Amino acid sequence: MAMGSLPACVVDVGTGYSKLGFAGNTEPQFIIPSCIAVKESARVSNKVARGVDDLDFFIGDEAQEKPNYSVKWPVRHGIVEDWDLMEKFMEQIIFKYLRSEPEDHHFLMTEPPLNTPENREYLAEIMFESFNVPGLYIAVQAVLALAASWTSRAVGERVLTGTVIDSGDGVTHVIPVAEGYVIGSCIKHIPIAGRDITYFIQQLLRERETGIPPEQSLEVAKLIKERFCYICPDIAKEFGKYEADPSRWIKLYEGLNSVTREKFNVEVGHERFLGPEIFFHPEFSNPDFVTPISTVVDDVIQNCPIDVRRPLYKNVVLSGGSTMFKDFGRRVQRDLKRTVDARLKISEELSQGRIKPKPMEVQVVSHSMQRYAVWFGGSMLASTAEFYKVCHTKADYDERGPSICRYNPVFGTMQ
Repeated sequence: MAMGSLPACVVDVGTGYSKLGFAGNTEPQFIIPSCIAVKESARVSNKVARGVDDLDFFIGDEAQEKPNYSVKWPVRHGIVEDWDLMEKFMEQIIFKYLRSEPEDHHFLMTEPPLNTPENREYLAEIMFESFNVPGLYIAVQAVLALAASWTSRAVGERVLTGTVIDSGDGVTHVIPVAEGYVIGSCIKHIPIAGRDITYFIQQLLRERETGIPPEQSLEVAKLIKERFCYICPDIAKEFGKYEADPSRWIKLYEGLNSVTREKFNVEVGHERFLGPEIFFHPEFSNPDFVTPISTVVDDVIQNCPIDVRRPLYKNVVLSGGSTMFKDFGRRVQRDLKRTVDARLKISEELSQGRIKPKPMEVQVVSHSMQRYAVWFGGSMLASTAEFYKVCHTKADYDERGPSICRYNPVFGTMQ
C-alpha cells in the first residue's frame, strides 16, 4: 500500500463512549456507547454452530434498543475486560460504521495509562490476525491529549511535558507526562467521573420528589448535567445567590414521559452547581474518598522528579467530556495555586525569611478540542508522515509476533 493513500482510522474506545473516525478530521465521525448486545443462545452442547448467530449482535445506540439481547460493556474503568466481545465490537466499528476495508488502512488505537503489555498484545493479535491491518499504533491517551492542547493559542511551543486531567464517563486519571513519556509510578486515579455526577444529580432530584418517571430518572439526570451544570467558586455564596434571586438561577427542564407521552417539568436549582462540585468535595457522594481533585493533581506533581515539577504545574491540560463544565479549569487552577503558594510560604517561614522561593507558575489549559482531546490528538498525529514510520507493521508482526507492541516509539522523539 502506498503510504497515506487512504487516511488512517483513529479509534478511541472509552468506558462509556467510543470515538471513531479518520485521521485529518477535527471531530470523530461517530460517537457511540461502548456497549454490545448479544443473543444469549441456549447451548445444547459445547459446540456452537458458527454461522448466523455469530453475526447476530449490535453495538452502540442500536444495542440499547434490543430487548431480547443482553447488553454488555467490554471496557471497565478504561481497560478492556472481555476480548471476545472487543473483537466483535471492532468488527462492527470497521465494517458497519467506518465502512472501510481494514487491509487498506493503518490504525491508531488508544490505551489507558497503566495498560498491561498483555492487553496490548491481545489488541495486536485481534487487529493483525482477525482484520489483517497493514499497520497499528497503540498510543497512550494522555500523550494524545497533550498534543491536542497545542491548538490553544496560549501554548505556542509544542511541548509533550504536562499534567493531564483526563475525565470521561467511567474514570478520571491524573497523568504526568515528561517529554512524551508517562511517569507511570506517579499516576493517580480518582473514583469520580461523569457517571458519578449523573448518579449524584439523580439522587438529589429523587430527594426532592419531582415528578420524573422512575425509568427515565437516570436519562433526565444526565441531560440536566449536560445542559445546566457549572462549577461555582464558593458553595455557600452560590446557595445565597439562589435564595436571593431564584428566577434568575433556577432553570426549567421539560421532558416527555416515554410511556404516557405526557409532558413533565423539573425545576433545576442547586443541582446545577452541586453535581460537578463532587470533584472538589468528593465526600458528598463517596464516603470512602475525600481528596479534592486539585489536591490529587498537586500530589501527583510532588511525587514526580524535582526537575520536571515546574513544567508540570505550568501545563495542566484538560481532556474528556467531564472537564467541560463551565469554569472547571479556572477552579482547578485557583485551588492548585492556593496549595502551591501555601507550601512556598511555609518553606519561607521555616527558613525564617533567608530563602525566598521563586514563585510557581500554575496554568490550567482549556482548549476548543477538549471534549474529544484524545481522539483529536490521535487524528492529528495519524495524519503526519512520521506516523507511518512508527507503526508496527504486519510484516513485523508475522516475523516477531505480538510482543512487538510492548514498545511504542513516541512522536517527536524519533531521530
